[in-house]
Amino acid sequence: MTTAPDPVTARRTGKGALYLAVALTAVVVYLGALRNGYALDDVLIVAMNPLTHHLGGAVQAFREPYWPATFSAAMYRPLPIASFVLDLQLDHVAWLHAVNLLWHAGVSVLVAAVALRWTGSVSGAWLAGLVFAVHPVHVEAIANLVGRADLMATLFTVLAVYFALAYDRLWWSLAALALGLLSKENAAIAPALIAWGWIVGIGRPAERRRMWTHAGGWLAVGVVYAAVRWAVLHPYARVLHLAPVFVGAGPGAVRLTAIAALADVARLLVFPLTLRVDYSPAERTLVTSPYDTRLLLGAGCLVAWGVLLWLAWRRREPVAAFGLGWIAIAFLPVANLLFPTGVLIAERTLYLPSVGLALAVSSWLKHLARRPLAALLAVIVLAGGVRTALRVPVWRNTRSVTFSILDDSPDSYAGPAGMIGIYLSEGQPKRALEALQLSTRVYDRVPTVYLEGAYAAFKLGRSRLADSLLDRLEQLCRRCLFYYQFEATTARAWGDTAVAESLLARMRRPAGGAP
Repeated sequence: MTTAPDPVTARRTGKGALYLAVALTAVVVYLGALRNGYALDDVLIVAMNPLTHHLGGAVQAFREPYWPATFSAAMYRPLPIASFVLDLQLDHVAWLHAVNLLWHAGVSVLVAAVALRWTGSVSGAWLAGLVFAVHPVHVEAIANLVGRADLMATLFTVLAVYFALAYDRLWWSLAALALGLLSKENAAIAPALIAWGWIVGIGRPAERRRMWTHAGGWLAVGVVYAAVRWAVLHPYARVLHLAPVFVGAGPGAVRLTAIAALADVARLLVFPLTLRVDYSPAERTLVTSPYDTRLLLGAGCLVAWGVLLWLAWRRREPVAAFGLGWIAIAFLPVANLLFPTGVLIAERTLYLPSVGLALAVSSWLKHLARRPLAALLAVIVLAGGVRTALRVPVWRNTRSVTFSILDDSPDSYAGPAGMIGIYLSEGQPKRALEALQLSTRVYDRVPTVYLEGAYAAFKLGRSRLADSLLDRLEQLCRRCLFYYQFEATTARAWGDTAVAESLLARMRRPAGGAP
């Protein structure tokens, strides 16, 4: 005689299978990342960062900027640096990438758990977890080591929201918020997400006084974080980092360009077939006219989002409305609408907003019958997984990333600009100057390009050319002496001591003085 399984045990087993499948899917599609090395910012922040190569750096990271102090020191993200310190104790880059995969698997499972809690549907949880796990727009954040800041900030942000809305656990929510802020600045949107959840009717406290208690906690965490961040960063020279397309642009043009960029954002979230490392001049140029077709497309996407939100609200679909609002709230700090930022569009910045997309999809499609649901999940996993797996090798190293820019964004200055550094590392300064000419022919307002060109000129003994290139750098960035120090450090690492001394001599020269 057999006995029926206990319903609670059955539910737990079903949840376990769900979470295991989501976690395995999130890892399997990214297994190719285990063959990746250091690419772009990985070199400076992980491989060449003095903090990451001794165990004490895990503690020292809380007293130091995210970027090495010789390179503008504009950010404070100690938790990712501390995690790199611990990972590098194994002295194998594959392990660093494996940890990124584990962080992504953790976020994917958490998204599935949140969807299960708020939709009350196992089908909805499967949809949310798998959509998030295989979404191709996540490749940059996962396959590039420094994307770990986005992974960590997203996990802690979702936890902060979940603890507040699902359980009203103030202290747990505040702890997660603090950890998120120490991972990346965009975790600061967690309070707005919690407030939005209250507005749409998810986890609203019974007493308004409880809301004020949460608000007081957010203020306290924010004040402490701001004080610590200021204490760490204020001694260092800082420069306002603008996306190259915004250099010299007025506030109106910045906003018009930002609205036009929403068409790219919508495409990347909904149909991410085409992916790019670079979205900068002349691939994406400044929008200055309200009649520009790109502006109309971006505005159309904004209107479509508003219509979907209105429909979800009218039909009393709180999870769908919450997810759509999540997308907007999470993207707003990097949307260049409130203030210009260092990038026009970057795929890594969509990692946190895409949580909202997964929640909205889970709410809309949770009522599908079993067979259509299974077919849809198979298509999502197959199409998203294949696109993701094929994209991962782009981030193998700096060379592969640069070549992808040359292929995917042939009109951009960034491809030739990236080749300058590659040629210098290979001891080909003449070709580096040729790449400089190609890059500046497209766009001539990026300071670092002129510094690397000066490196090549000094290497060739062409000091007059080097000085003219550095004059151009100083026209674009008057207080960028840290660039000289960083490039001199790089020159010494490559054995070019004479170049390093020439750069440092130029740095010490009085403003307007003779070379």
